[in-house]
Amino acid sequence: MKKYNLYSLFSGAGGLDLGFILTGKFNLIFGNDKKESAAKTHSNNFNEKLIKIGECPNLHTFYVGNISEIDFGFFEDTNPDVVVGGPPCQDFSIIRGPEAGTNIVEFSRGRLYAHYIRALIHLQPKIFVFENVPGLKGMKGGFTYNTILEDFSKLNVRWTELKNLVGNNSKISPLSYELVFNGVVDASKLGVPQIRKRLIIIGLRRDLFQYNLEKIDRIKNNIQKRLAGKEDLIGKYPLTPLEVFEGRPLPELCEQYKNTMREYQQIIKEVETSEAVTWYETEWNKLSFDIVKDYLLINNISTPERSGELDVAFEKHAEILKELEYYNKNIKQLDSDDPSNNIPKESLSVSERMKKIPPDKNYSFVKGTEWDVVGKGIGLIYRRIHPLKPAYTVVAYGGGGTSGYHYEKSRGKLTNRERARLQTFPDWFKFKGSFQQVRGQIGEAVPVLLAKRIAEVVVEILEGAE
Repeated sequence: MKKYNLYSLFSGAGGLDLGFILTGKFNLIFGNDKKESAAKTHSNNFNEKLIKIGECPNLHTFYVGNISEIDFGFFEDTNPDVVVGGPPCQDFSIIRGPEAGTNIVEFSRGRLYAHYIRALIHLQPKIFVFENVPGLKGMKGGFTYNTILEDFSKLNVRWTELKNLVGNNSKISPLSYELVFNGVVDASKLGVPQIRKRLIIIGLRRDLFQYNLEKIDRIKNNIQKRLAGKEDLIGKYPLTPLEVFEGRPLPELCEQYKNTMREYQQIIKEVETSEAVTWYETEWNKLSFDIVKDYLLINNISTPERSGELDVAFEKHAEILKELEYYNKNIKQLDSDDPSNNIPKESLSVSERMKKIPPDKNYSFVKGTEWDVVGKGIGLIYRRIHPLKPAYTVVAYGGGGTSGYHYEKSRGKLTNRERARLQTFPDWFKFKGSFQQVRGQIGEAVPVLLAKRIAEVVVEILEGAE
């Protein structure tokens, strides 16, 4: 079976790369990240040689260090098929000023982003996948994003300007790319048990289809439907934390759900804030404790009666659990030798506070009580995930209650392995580093299943071109 060559930039622990590898269609030629703990995680799981930039380059190697020091010229003749990566774009800026009576815009691109472009120039892959935070679309009023789109689609024009930024004197003639997808993708619509949105840009080298615009338009329409979750019931019926932690689809978890939620029945007697009263009247009193009915209620899903659609949806849930290798594997029963599944210690004050906060609620639930937290204003602070709806976004860094909290009343912080399941990493994927370093690696990663769905459409394009 033919495999395509994959090149990874700004790799982190490798969520994006793993999604491609799990299709069985790709060989990972090299990866790169400047963080040593992430590099160790990546090289350990992908069986790569770990070297520092500046050492003798080789294939199937992971480079630790700054991307600016990589000589991509070494890889020009290695038949690159796909380049993936998400450069941080914080260092973009716009300077406005008058010149000859008009407003002139001087745009300064981020250096790391420019090195992503440099890699494309040298490697000239058939396809590239660029991922980033959704906020990039609105940066500088959309100017940054539109400039990036033009850079990718007009490399032959923009490279002269860009290479001055990275100090590159390459004589290679840039090839043209058609952007077959650019938009924000919600991972929960594709089977990830977490509301996590990522900006995705997919570029196709125009010569791959002999500049046939009709074929390229069909590719665009197909990708749009696939990544929007419109061709699968999972887009309407999302996978849940309860399922990925227990390893079984919802209809088999009725008792677990009922027992979990009943623990919160007396909270209204202990917490009498206005938010608690509203929650009790508008949310708690609507629960039937029937897991399927409450799942539909909480996720605002309307299902045609007697259509059989719901049965098919839960069969799909079971298929995804098997695909993720979680099926019949309760996370509490995993190998105790894996430190990533150790429950983090909590202070007594935090532990007592969390016992007063029900699923999907945060610190504001106890505002004005003895468990109050002063000066907090972010929705994820001391927020519990809900067992029956996709978790809120797993974040990489932050203190003061940003760690993410379990839906069980007796539990506080999520373990790193629980975070990894919400990010759809397989249980065999082992992380290297301290607790905080591993938390960062997981939080910064692209959900593996999202990456796999992107990889599947990339494979279809490559096979269609052949």
